[in-house]
Amino acid sequence: MTESLERSCSGTVMRRRAGKSWLREAPASPGLERMEAFFVGQAYTPHRHDTYAIGYTLSGIQCFDYRGEERRSIPGKTIVLHPDELHDGRAGTEDGFQYRMIYVDPALISQALGGKPLPFIRDVVLEHGQIRHTVDLTFDDVESPMEDVRLGELILQIAECLNGTVGNSTSKSVAVDIRAISRTRAYLRAHMERSVSRDELETVSGLDRWTLARQFRRACGTSMSRYLTMRRLERVRQLLHDGEALADAAADAGFSDQSHMTRHFKKAYGLSPGRWVKLGTAKADELGSTG
Repeated sequence: MTESLERSCSGTVMRRRAGKSWLREAPASPGLERMEAFFVGQAYTPHRHDTYAIGYTLSGIQCFDYRGEERRSIPGKTIVLHPDELHDGRAGTEDGFQYRMIYVDPALISQALGGKPLPFIRDVVLEHGQIRHTVDLTFDDVESPMEDVRLGELILQIAECLNGTVGNSTSKSVAVDIRAISRTRAYLRAHMERSVSRDELETVSGLDRWTLARQFRRACGTSMSRYLTMRRLERVRQLLHDGEALADAAADAGFSDQSHMTRHFKKAYGLSPGRWVKLGTAKADELGSTG
């Protein structure tokens, strides 16, 4: 999936940027592309992807022809298009439609499922809150490239959602390898200032990336990417407490930039890092005045 979205659609994206229509693409990751768009009238002529196309409608009525039938999606509905299936796209009303879509390399889905056949979702437009939630997770930090560990976790979630929808199960009743998880946690803490790859974690843990992702969550109650983010934020708080500037603290802790750190800080603590510093300073002043 090294091609751009327009090329993967065989050049069928209609050039309507001068009107109300627009299209925004996030930085591509290996095996995953992310797009949000709004179209009025005809959006796409018939074309095929060599990927899964998974998303949901945000507003309006989204219409498309797929496997010999017209399909219609309304806000909140999930859409799952199988690789290499011909489809088009258009608005169902004059108001247009807005949607989010991710394009996933099917080889990664197969790998995440241990080589099982690719899930085929017959009800292409469906109610599926978990798939919709997972799509939204891929749009967190949409301005930034996705880190490798996070990418693997989201691919696994998508694969398990698809597999579960067709009635299969990927659960394995195996014990957690505590030593492997401990080595992984220690490695993530020791290398939080940079992007850690799944290849590295396979070597450190001795587990394949999909087994490791499942076992880490089972043992730690959270994902490896979330664990890494929280360790980085702990580092940021310590640096800010020591008087380091926001931008320097973000860089030292391994965030791509200050805004990247700020977004995660707010999600974790419910306030901006600047606000957190001010509150700590105010408390210190209060204690100093009463000492």
